Amino acid sequence: MAEMMWAGRSSQGVDSRVNAFNSSIAFDGRMYKQDIQGSIAHATMLGEQGIISMSDSLELIGGLKEILADIESGKLQFDMTAEDIHMFIEAELTKRLGDVGKRLHTSRSRNDQVALDIRLYLRDAIKDLRELVVSLVKVLCNIADENTETIMPGYTHLQRAQPITFGHHMMAYAQMLLRDIERFDDTLRRMNVSPLGSCALAGTTYHINRDRTAELLGMEAPMVNSLDGVSDRDFCIELASAISICMMHLSRFSEEIIMWCSWEFKFIELSDRFSTGSSIMPQKKNPDVTELIRGKTARVIGDNMTLLAMMKGLPLAYNKDMQEDKEAIFDAVDNLKLCLTTFIPMLETMTLYKDNMRKAAAKGFINATDCADYLVKKGMPFRTAYKITGGLVAHCIELGTTLEELPLADYQKQSDLFTDNVYEAISLDTCVRERKSFGGPAPESVKKQIELTRKKLEELCNG
Repeated sequence: MAEMMWAGRSSQGVDSRVNAFNSSIAFDGRMYKQDIQGSIAHATMLGEQGIISMSDSLELIGGLKEILADIESGKLQFDMTAEDIHMFIEAELTKRLGDVGKRLHTSRSRNDQVALDIRLYLRDAIKDLRELVVSLVKVLCNIADENTETIMPGYTHLQRAQPITFGHHMMAYAQMLLRDIERFDDTLRRMNVSPLGSCALAGTTYHINRDRTAELLGMEAPMVNSLDGVSDRDFCIELASAISICMMHLSRFSEEIIMWCSWEFKFIELSDRFSTGSSIMPQKKNPDVTELIRGKTARVIGDNMTLLAMMKGLPLAYNKDMQEDKEAIFDAVDNLKLCLTTFIPMLETMTLYKDNMRKAAAKGFINATDCADYLVKKGMPFRTAYKITGGLVAHCIELGTTLEELPLADYQKQSDLFTDNVYEAISLDTCVRERKSFGGPAPESVKKQIELTRKKLEELCNG
């Protein structure tokens, strides 16, 4: 059984059930790199400030690097009876270096230590998530580039509304994901400040240099208030929120993919590598990846709510409740990463059924607005044109035909402004091609969206 670092205060050993309940190494062990990184910065500063000797500082740094190498090689396994990763590493360091190892915790508390470690860990996690989202946006741009003229129905209320292109649809998701990248960047900017030196809550009497440790860790500055330094978890909540929004975008996209894969739509087909079958129905090909993403989105939103609920009633400064932050935020990070690493190749390998998309666009009178606009461009007020076109749609439904097939004589019964060029005006190709307004589905407009998106990605990646 590992000795508790705070054992001097207690006259009795803690019940084994409390130790198990209190322990967090099972989930905070993943922060071993960041814990050692923070400790090396702290030991460096202690030596530079003369708080400990330079020889002790160098010995601590060397010992910490050896522990890191041993963990990564598998030579050193975590002691699962240790209270947490911080105590495990310090105990191992003390076992190896003796009294020198005991000097590491000078002018430091586990409160500022863990607050630092989780910031460092999430800083690395954001970079990984960001890279995956960037890759997804690139894939969407490539798909859109190949489908600027692939006509499909656009929907409102899940009813066919107006003709768009598949490229236009893909670029809508690209814009959502660009905002996700910016949210990650904003979160990272606010996260990248150092709580180290806040100690338990009230700083220290030692002449430490908090700017130096922040610099060594690649952080912008030390946190201004020591109480806030140890008790702030805004950055966890903010990241969980950004992840929840990104997951929500993936979930919306997944819902559409699920519909598009169905025989009722059959706009796309997923590769066999990203589909599953049924144990009883041999014909089935199920989009389980996208269904799991929908389910995991609910889970991640729950993680965000866990963090908010956990923090809402906590007084300053540190409270043990805050140990619950890690499992929630780690779960959110892990699930978004898992979803993205599966979703990206699934999109890259899907097959598009462009004829089915166009056939669906040819039904449902989705060119009715263009028919009304045809009259407006000839001088008729829009509401009058709207009413006339609505009557024409009702007439077509009664006859079982479409606006494209309706005889010109029927048009002219409603208005003498109709001439035979109405058929060109309401063709699907014209409807899409003429929607040239910025952000619209016309091929040239979608190409501009792709260009702007790629430029924005370049700025975000190089800025």
